Amino acid sequence: MSRESSPPEKGTEKAANEAETLDESPKPGGKRTRQIVTGAAIGVGSAALVAALLYANRGRKNGGKS
Repeated sequence: MSRESSPPEKGTEKAANEAETLDESPKPGGKRTRQIVTGAAIGVGSAALVAALLYANRGRKNGGKS
């Protein structure tokens, strides 16, 4: 079986080029963007929980007697 060069199919070449550029180009809604947004949301949520706990427990500094 010899390898003969045949003209590439239009759909195959275009799909291969698109697959290469999808991983390299940062675009809105990409996997990296979602990870950053998720990380920021977790950080903000954690800070809100800590603030709420500190606020709720601020009157209990003297052994629970206000």
